[in-house]
Amino acid sequence: MFTHETYLSPFAWRYGSPPMRRIWSEAHKRRLWRRIWVALAQVQHAIGLVSAEQLADLRAHQDAVDIERAHAIEAEIHHDLMAEVKCYAEQCRVGGGIIHLGATSADIEDNADVLRLRESLALILEQLGELLRVFAERIQETADLPTLAFTHLQPAEPTTVGYRLACYAHDLCADYAALRAVRAQLRGKGFKGAVGTAAAYAHLLEGTSLSPAEFEAQIMAHLGIEALPVATQTYSRRQDWLVVSALAGVALTLHKVAFDIRLLQSPPLGEWQEPFAAAQVGSSAMPFKRNPINAENIDSLARFVAALPAIAWQNAANSLLERTLDDSANRRSLLPEAFLATDEMLRRLTRLLRGLHIHQEAIQQNLARYGAFAATERVLMEAVRQGGDRQALHELIRQHSLSAWQALRESGAHDLLESLCADPRLTQFVPPQRLRQLMRTDDYLGDAPQRARAVATYIAALLDEH
Repeated sequence: MFTHETYLSPFAWRYGSPPMRRIWSEAHKRRLWRRIWVALAQVQHAIGLVSAEQLADLRAHQDAVDIERAHAIEAEIHHDLMAEVKCYAEQCRVGGGIIHLGATSADIEDNADVLRLRESLALILEQLGELLRVFAERIQETADLPTLAFTHLQPAEPTTVGYRLACYAHDLCADYAALRAVRAQLRGKGFKGAVGTAAAYAHLLEGTSLSPAEFEAQIMAHLGIEALPVATQTYSRRQDWLVVSALAGVALTLHKVAFDIRLLQSPPLGEWQEPFAAAQVGSSAMPFKRNPINAENIDSLARFVAALPAIAWQNAANSLLERTLDDSANRRSLLPEAFLATDEMLRRLTRLLRGLHIHQEAIQQNLARYGAFAATERVLMEAVRQGGDRQALHELIRQHSLSAWQALRESGAHDLLESLCADPRLTQFVPPQRLRQLMRTDDYLGDAPQRARAVATYIAALLDEH
């Protein structure tokens, strides 16, 4: 029915993984609907409303989804769920007459959506866990590797590559915890009927031993999810907002990582480089280009996901009284595309980080060029410790540094170290030999290596827990 001769969402074939596409496929959705109808009939059978033969018939055809036939029926009746009811009933000559007994559409659709949200979050958590494992490996490899840190996009003090990676990973650990919490809190609409009062079920259950709440609980037990204690015709769309917001949190962290990779891959820095295949083309016009296309793709998708919580917010806020359809059309793309985009970003960054090339020669060049400026902080502290006036020494070192910056801009070199060593106002507190030791940057790392390794250890413990 759909080919590349008609519009196809890029999430249908370009972005996202086959497992995530399967979860949000039309066929999987309809199989879930049928599973829910069977669970409903199973409990109704237990209280004598459905015969064993009817239940067996429904089970026998539970997976026989016929989308072509359902769409043909929908073209006539203009209701997708009732079209599936009729399609299913045509297949079930014995049990077809009791499908959907007592239910409203959202009793089926909303519970199916929660099942898909749970499946999708489980897949995202699995992928995020894999990404965190790769982070832990790269952190361990580079915990001691000095590199220049930047603040305000200006050279600052040394850090280590592993510590920089650990900062990203720590945020991802928070995202992992947030996703797990959202998944644990997911609740289905349950079986509460047209406005949430369970009036139809109460009528069906007259003369039986079950209350509507007990009836609902038994069905939900078959589905493996709990029901909200109260709902209108649908579950509160606030739940969608929480899910999409958690995905946007992941997108935030991934955007930061990818953006930094793009900066560090630019030739003036040249310290990191994403993988580049042997036959890969960087530009149709400029054969020499090695563009950071994976990091750019991640940032592009991250901005898309970042915009989606606003739609989910509107859906929840504009669902007037017990139900309107303000959410219905956009949820068909909002939920699957939020997951498919996040799925793509996680998989892409995992591949990128595994193959990330760290150019140590470029790191050393940048440390040599700018590291002396960073080391002046250590010189200042040492001079004050030896009895100097901090404010006067700060101004003194600032003047030397500004002159060195000017020389660096004009000639590509500077003599900051020699300039400081020749100034008696400083050397009276810190002798030149000691100054030369202090101006080395490769050991001015604080406890960054230890903290980086601690994050790697924490990742292992976090993933082992779950």
